Amino acid sequence: MSENTTPDREETLHTESHDPAVPAAYAAFMRTGWGDRELDLPAHPVAGWAARRRQALAETFPGDRLVVPAGTFKVRANDTDYRFRPDTAHTYLSGNQTSDAVLVVEGGESVLYARPRSSRDTDEFFRDRQYGELWAGRRPSLHEMSTSLGLPVRHIEELPGALAGQGKTRVLRGVDAGVDALVAPDVSLDTDLERVLSEMRLVKDEWEMGELRRACEATTLGFEDSVREWDRVLEFGERWIEGTFFRRARAMGNDIGYDSIVGGGSHATTLHWIDNSGPITPGELVLLDMGVEGHNLYTADVTRTLPVDGTYTPLQRELYDLVHAAQQAGIDAVRPGVPFLAAHHAAMTVLAHGLEGLDLLPVSAQEALDPDNKTYARWTLHGTSHMLGMDVHDCAKTSTDIYPKGDLAEGMCLTVEPGLYFQTDDLLVPEELRGIGIRIEDDVLVTADGCENLSAALPRTSTDVEEWMGRLRG
Repeated sequence: MSENTTPDREETLHTESHDPAVPAAYAAFMRTGWGDRELDLPAHPVAGWAARRRQALAETFPGDRLVVPAGTFKVRANDTDYRFRPDTAHTYLSGNQTSDAVLVVEGGESVLYARPRSSRDTDEFFRDRQYGELWAGRRPSLHEMSTSLGLPVRHIEELPGALAGQGKTRVLRGVDAGVDALVAPDVSLDTDLERVLSEMRLVKDEWEMGELRRACEATTLGFEDSVREWDRVLEFGERWIEGTFFRRARAMGNDIGYDSIVGGGSHATTLHWIDNSGPITPGELVLLDMGVEGHNLYTADVTRTLPVDGTYTPLQRELYDLVHAAQQAGIDAVRPGVPFLAAHHAAMTVLAHGLEGLDLLPVSAQEALDPDNKTYARWTLHGTSHMLGMDVHDCAKTSTDIYPKGDLAEGMCLTVEPGLYFQTDDLLVPEELRGIGIRIEDDVLVTADGCENLSAALPRTSTDVEEWMGRLRG
């Protein structure tokens, strides 16, 4: 049996009731006369790094069988799926980005079980809407995946047999229901695997740092694209910025790392405003929280708050400069050995004293900063930082004793993103503040003696933002 021929089984095709009929003569004719296009692919640049990650994972769970699926397609509506994006841990360990694959690490050896390109011995390649080559595009063969990723690759239909043997098995659950059903769950074992897979990604290796830098570079260009098209932004509103940035993300990367937040005016006070359906109005601010996900799935996460007119009003500048001072204090606090929360505490101290200066706090800034008070948080709402990497909120299943309660280490990457948000119906602030939201966010890599701002190419000070907008708009 060739590597691309599935074992004998009743063929299951992803077709629709409105598809044309397929007579036997047509089906037989379609299975003949095709040339072989097996390719010898070069090694993927992540292959060596991924091998070391798999070795470290195996050493953490000696003797255990570790099962890490890529996941499968998710339905968007009826017979249409979202574009596939593999599970982060799976790609981190293998480099594979094809759907329906499963990485199995056992006894220090790793095997990728994958669904290869359509066999010409079945109707799949010309009839199947999900996996057929003539419908969905060419998938790599097992040989191509193996030579590229640098590990053995077997047909996905061999997976049940591989998981049927005795031994302690841990599964990264919730990614692929079909894989979950093959192994009886053990909450303790499976949760421990999930935790370790998150903690492994806390410290980025040299290759990952390069990917994050490239994501930030593309993100910078996406912000510049948006400002260059400001006349269209004024005409079409938030949607134009969303679409403009998405174009850059698809041109230079895999996708956007998360749904872009384009908050014009009071929409900026909604932290995750992703409808992006409002106008961009002269005299107001617009908050842009956007990030490009690179080809290898590392994402940037950057926010700037811009004056729609290109110049901040005196009140907007006062508030913006306060947020910038808070962000700078947070960035200055980032270095190895300090608590992860150091940036948050530094930024909130600045903002609390600024709110006191605006006569908004019901108590002194010092009292408001007490963990048992926190009344300042009415206008700051969220934490200042989160880990960043292949997920925009990376390493989410890490033990809380390590993140967020632990210390920073060289190689960690985090955001620093304080903000001020005055809701339109907040009667405790002067009317002129209501509906203003400001956030400034950068991606910061912890270095041996401090930190590197990976997104520093985008201006942050109010004066620099104004100059930048004026230059790009001509």
